[in-house]
Amino acid sequence: MTQVSKMPVLVTGGAGYIGSHAVLALGDAGWPVAVIDNLSTGFAFALADDVPLYEGDIADADLLRRIFAERGIGAIMHFAGSIVVPESVEQPLRYYENNTVKSRALIETAIDAGVRHFIFSSTAATYGAPDVSPITEDTRKQPINPYGWSKLMTEQMLSDAANAYAFNYGALRYFNVAGADPQGRSGQSTAGATHLIKVACEAATGRRDAVSVFGTDYATPDGTGVRDYIHVSDLAAAHVLLLETLMTEPDRSLTMNCGYGRGFSVLEVLDAVDRVTNRTIERRIEPRRAGDPGELVSDPSRIRAALPWNPQYDDLDTIVRHALEWERALAEKRGIG
Repeated sequence: MTQVSKMPVLVTGGAGYIGSHAVLALGDAGWPVAVIDNLSTGFAFALADDVPLYEGDIADADLLRRIFAERGIGAIMHFAGSIVVPESVEQPLRYYENNTVKSRALIETAIDAGVRHFIFSSTAATYGAPDVSPITEDTRKQPINPYGWSKLMTEQMLSDAANAYAFNYGALRYFNVAGADPQGRSGQSTAGATHLIKVACEAATGRRDAVSVFGTDYATPDGTGVRDYIHVSDLAAAHVLLLETLMTEPDRSLTMNCGYGRGFSVLEVLDAVDRVTNRTIERRIEPRRAGDPGELVSDPSRIRAALPWNPQYDDLDTIVRHALEWERALAEKRGIG
């Protein structure tokens, strides 16, 4: 890949789970970084002391203009937003406000300020409940919840903006993100998280009594839901490579799946947690949750072709081990256990 000049990058939601790992990946690669986060779900302790943190809202145009001016921002990685699917069904207008309306405001302010490159944290929820697996980027987009729609709407805004202005973007549709920084610098810290590996690690460290298994009658090998799990540090690395590509090809925008292309069932994940911890987590069998597809696995061909991306942690036990190490460190940090 052509060498690029490492311009300052603004990371929205950079004190959150995935955002903080992107900040680490950028910093490790020598990129100047600043963060804007309202700390509603993020944590200042997730950032190194030398990372400038602006506490505020991504729709605050005055604050954004000040950050752009003070830091000389040339690119944005946008992670800020609401991400809990059931909550989006209960509070759809909140999700359209946080994820779509505020993203529109951020995009407009960025373009007005001459920011040329934008990377968006999208989701496999844009596909809804597809009847094909693995899923390519051309699979029909038919979200089944406001969360998925709010992200798909933002993708469309970015596409239209790139057609109208001197601006390009990358949108990464994540599958199931898990794990933690191998050096223990960040991890999933949000209370009440619903991701399976996070929940299982909480159970393994005594913070939960058991793990619920929602549905055992899917058309999958063991009857439980199958998902494509990707290590958060590999995901963060993909963002840095995507930024370099956007800078070297300013007339090109990219929308890509980000997963490994292999699925694991709920029971296989829990077996991995049992192996890593050398104990057995209690499993509670419960009915299916409405809207949960049986299988969501990515076809990562496009990202593999577009970027020199070579995942380092494509191993379920490694993902679990890093998540567990962070869970133990987090409990110590909070004086739990």
